[in-house]
Amino acid sequence: MVLMALDHARIYFMNLPFQPENMDHTWLALFLTRWVTHFCAPVFFLLAGTGSALAVIRGKPVSELARFLWTRGLWLIVLELTVIGFSWSFIPGFHFGGVIWALGWCMALMAGLIRFDARIVAGFGILMMLFHHFLPPGGDSSGVWTILYGPGMVAPDSLQFFVLYPLIPSLGVMAAGYGLGFLLAKPERHRALILIGILMTVGFIALRATNLYGSNGGPNGVFVVQDTMEQTLMLFLNTEKYPFSLQFLLMTLGPSLLFLGYAGRRPFPEFIRRPLLVFGRVPLFYYLLHIPLIHLLAVFVALTTGQPADGLVGPLPFVRPGPDSYGHSLAFAWLMTVCAIVILYLPCRWFADLKARGGYRLLTYL
Repeated sequence: MVLMALDHARIYFMNLPFQPENMDHTWLALFLTRWVTHFCAPVFFLLAGTGSALAVIRGKPVSELARFLWTRGLWLIVLELTVIGFSWSFIPGFHFGGVIWALGWCMALMAGLIRFDARIVAGFGILMMLFHHFLPPGGDSSGVWTILYGPGMVAPDSLQFFVLYPLIPSLGVMAAGYGLGFLLAKPERHRALILIGILMTVGFIALRATNLYGSNGGPNGVFVVQDTMEQTLMLFLNTEKYPFSLQFLLMTLGPSLLFLGYAGRRPFPEFIRRPLLVFGRVPLFYYLLHIPLIHLLAVFVALTTGQPADGLVGPLPFVRPGPDSYGHSLAFAWLMTVCAIVILYLPCRWFADLKARGGYRLLTYL
């Protein structure tokens, strides 16, 4: 959750005419600022599935969980098209299917999948992650295949709705996470997590170094040694994210599972662990607050420093270049991230305490 805020602060406070993954223009600090945030989305999908499994393990009937998943999934889609869409742009309307959109659809689909044995669900997810590269690229006149396996514009002549996170293989990651939840219930879970994490990380290195398999074939899909160590490192880590390539999933989920395994054995110091747990207990509440907060901070900073703020209002501001006179340094974007996290801590702690007291059924949807 904290890393995600860094990426969104970079979008609002910097004014780049290129994406940080663009090898012709980026530099190492900018690239790594973007790269560390790549871990967020796949882990969101993985742990959404894991949370569903843990609910079953704790005694929640599958039928009740299925009802919760599809209703919460639809609720996430509605939030993406209303509250979140407005938070990004500060104008009414919906133009963008982001991570919450995809999480919502995948949760709704998981409502059907969890009626099968957990091993079948996990196997389905792993197979989708491994072999989705054999599917044809997304894009059709109806827009359905774009939603399933884009990304791309849906009905560009009418809706102007761009799907960034397609459902394949995102659903596979969530289904694999469902299997992971049952692994976490076993006494040997930390050792298993470390072993799986090592295997996935080694698998990524092998596939990326050899270009054998697992790339979407984008502009950085093929790895070749570059003229400098810095360029070589960036290209090696520059795997295809939209949709999640196998190399991208191995690169992000492997180290994440390693981290989870080691953190379970050696917990963080309390002064670090406590605030992180606060954000982790209210992820959707945090998400709904952090985008408008960072957006408002960007407008406030622009107005107080005499920079133009007009480019900060509109569909996906600063994904396109803003006015030439607008923009701050990468270090300033990091500073604003810290400010946003500090501001968000108290409301998130209040809401986490409210949820912990129970008695508010609707709060489970936030």
